[in-house]
Amino acid sequence: MYRMKYRDLQIQTQRETPKNAPNAGFTFLVRAGYLKDYVLTKLGEQAINHLRSISSEALNSLETIGNENQIFFPIASGDIEVVHCPSCKYTERLELARFKKTPLSQEEALPLEKVLTPDCHTIEALAIFLNVPKEKTAKALMYTRVSDGKFVFVIVRGDMQLSEMKLRRQVRDVRLATAEEIARSGAAAGYASAIGLKESLIVVDDLIPQSQNLVAGANEAGYHFLNSNYGRDYSAEIVADLTQVKEGDACVDCGNPLSVLSAIELTDDFVNILLALAETHHDDKGLTFPHPAAPFDVYLMHVPGRDAHSADTRAKAEEIYNTLQSAGISVLFDDRDERAGVKFNDADLIGCPTRVTVGEKSLKEEKVEVKQRTSKDNQLVPVTEIISALKK
Repeated sequence: MYRMKYRDLQIQTQRETPKNAPNAGFTFLVRAGYLKDYVLTKLGEQAINHLRSISSEALNSLETIGNENQIFFPIASGDIEVVHCPSCKYTERLELARFKKTPLSQEEALPLEKVLTPDCHTIEALAIFLNVPKEKTAKALMYTRVSDGKFVFVIVRGDMQLSEMKLRRQVRDVRLATAEEIARSGAAAGYASAIGLKESLIVVDDLIPQSQNLVAGANEAGYHFLNSNYGRDYSAEIVADLTQVKEGDACVDCGNPLSVLSAIELTDDFVNILLALAETHHDDKGLTFPHPAAPFDVYLMHVPGRDAHSADTRAKAEEIYNTLQSAGISVLFDDRDERAGVKFNDADLIGCPTRVTVGEKSLKEEKVEVKQRTSKDNQLVPVTEIISALKK
């Protein structure tokens, strides 16, 4: 349990929407003073510790996806691409996700044939020139291993993309090979294949040994080989899953179509958890954090009287503040002498689950106004019963 007064925290709310805000949740976090220039403002150590230890109940209020190691929150402005199966819930980062690969129909291996292919530096140009589908070509990618300078020659099917993260898991860190390193291996940039290479670590995707008669570079500018076949024309030191999933590929577990989503990771990331909660829990006035996700359970405010003869709403609010903290209820006390409208707006922005208002009219009846953040209705509660009312 912790308690704070508004002026202790020096909270600065904003009425205007920040420029270039990526989503509504981020907008309200900035406007409510939780974030400033992408960094958390000084909420106070106890409030920070509370938010860091947000319970599973709060996370369960989010529509998350994940696996045994990671939890993700899908959001259009997310900085991570995640593969997700809506059917069996398989979830993994795009760079590491697996999918069910479909080999081409088996064919009898045909003789290797060298053909002229002018200006065919790309798979797209080659497929058009030879009138073959891209899946009947072998795509070459060339790297150098950082640790020992070893030339690494990678082959994937022409209709697929390499996942460099999967490659690094097989051969450690790599960088793109230089023109000199490519030439030294015996390859020709734009027309390269594994056939006849020297002093090279050859790594192929696991679909390549199942693919017959692929078009591959002839290691001579302007020429390609028809009918290259793994095992007969070249072999590899490493055969592994190297390719990256794309939208609609078959799930490795259940075979249904996979989705590719933008997301943020929630595991051990305080700011991202806060962002996911804000994106999930807000309305047009501000944040609507549920318990226990909110940094405070109660937003306590007083409305100053109109003149010197008015009831001392601040003193009564201070008394209620002390009562709440003694009862173990976390409370943010808006102790400013501001206009009521400003305080109501800030209470909605900050988004505590319950607002307690000490006003002159209700105080004359020894009552205070209690309102749930997501409710339209107010409730008048006797001051003596406020603890029991809040704990309900």
